[in-house]
Amino acid sequence: MSWRVALSEVVYGDAERAAVERVLASGWVTAGPEVAAFEQELGVATSCAEVAATSSATAALHLALLGLGIGPGDEVVQPALNFVAAANVTALCGAQPVFADICSDDDPTIDPDAVADAITSRTRAVVAMHYGGTAAQTGRLRTVCARAGVTLVEDACHALGATYGGADPELSDRRIGCAGAVAAFSFYGNKNLATGEGGAVTTNDAELAARVRKLRSHGMGVASWDRYRGHASTYDVEAPGLNYRWDDLHAAIGRAQLAALDGRNDARRRILDRYRTHVPADGSWTMPFTQTDRPTAAHLAVAVLPDAATRDRAAAALTEAGVQTSRHYPCIADFTAHRRPDAEVRLSRSFSARALTLPLHPRLQDDVVDGICTVLSDAARSS
Repeated sequence: MSWRVALSEVVYGDAERAAVERVLASGWVTAGPEVAAFEQELGVATSCAEVAATSSATAALHLALLGLGIGPGDEVVQPALNFVAAANVTALCGAQPVFADICSDDDPTIDPDAVADAITSRTRAVVAMHYGGTAAQTGRLRTVCARAGVTLVEDACHALGATYGGADPELSDRRIGCAGAVAAFSFYGNKNLATGEGGAVTTNDAELAARVRKLRSHGMGVASWDRYRGHASTYDVEAPGLNYRWDDLHAAIGRAQLAALDGRNDARRRILDRYRTHVPADGSWTMPFTQTDRPTAAHLAVAVLPDAATRDRAAAALTEAGVQTSRHYPCIADFTAHRRPDAEVRLSRSFSARALTLPLHPRLQDDVVDGICTVLSDAARSS
């Protein structure tokens, strides 16, 4: 189907084209100097000492857990409301994902109280996902994790460029990615920084970063780029690893995107604010984080309807109008692979059944937003 208004739109221009041409002219397209430069620049942008670029955010999450030594018999507490990647990589490590509920419709991030209740003697880590680009309550989560002696992992795939604000008073002005021991970012094609595929691990732990870098390249002690430059003639395999390396073509695009990130995030925030001016006083639909003052990267614009039938009717009306929508996310505890009928995630299940993701990208015009909200409101009020 050809959408009149797409859910997301990649913003590429002369800088991205020049970046690709630069790499093609170099003759080196796999992991090399562009990846290294991107890592350095992302470190500056996130105030993190160590960055390891990866082939995807799923790879970044997997490497983060592997680098922490998480394996069989361990538990990882994480949101039931998230993309399934975090649960999948937990299971692939041989560990058990344990699902915790969200705080509320207004704050659909993992609830620190639910996390505290879910921690057992087997818990090794807690994953906090910054839903839609707004920080989870990392200040409270850091306290919970410190008391229990477990590690905080940030799923920051939505949140590149945002700060913690009131979610973490000690880090209020810091960019997301430094509250826990390690964070994972995504550069998938619908993200604020979009390279098609790609991700990154960020951390201030040099030893953890070294383990991640080794594991992302087959467990090899020397990278191909180092051998090409004559810095080594052979290599050792120091641990069984994976091929989770990124490449210079995507990294060069990422560098161009990173340079424009703040301006494009500002545009996204302005559009999200425009959506919020249409939230009706009658409560026929709402949007998350309208009651908080936490800064956001504005990755998602999500409307929450009163019930599933109204959500589905609104989605159908928008489809009829040529407007693409989505749902972020189905509850992971209800997927066949991770089914937990007894999981205490009532709020997550309710939110999943009523949430509708609306178009959001830097080129979206005000009149288009206004039209989307008119269709949405008419459908919501017709119940």
